[in-house]
Amino acid sequence: MQEQQATMIFRVTDKAAEEILRVARENNIENPILRVRVVPGGCSGFQYAMGFEEGTEEGDYVFEHKGVKVVIDQFSMPYINGAELDYIVDFMGGGFTIRNPNASGGCGCGSSFSC
Repeated sequence: MQEQQATMIFRVTDKAAEEILRVARENNIENPILRVRVVPGGCSGFQYAMGFEEGTEEGDYVFEHKGVKVVIDQFSMPYINGAELDYIVDFMGGGFTIRNPNASGGCGCGSSFSC
């Protein structure tokens, strides 16, 4: 019996893609590649880290939406498989948020999560 490889999914909303492109333009970054990572830390065990990269690394999962390339490393992908990156604006300002169906808990400040 042959094993099937699980499908890995990470979504980027239109609003998040627009904001990533805006930030990239402000910083003179052509063809932006945004790396999204999960790193140990925070009061709940894990936290997200994001930043622009110049390229991809072997084993990266690559997702593209509206001219934005998002890369996620092999360590991080199981923790955020099926998640969605969005950009929200409310009365406190704007910012990126990750809606993660794998997160079983989080901290009061919203900057870390547990699985």
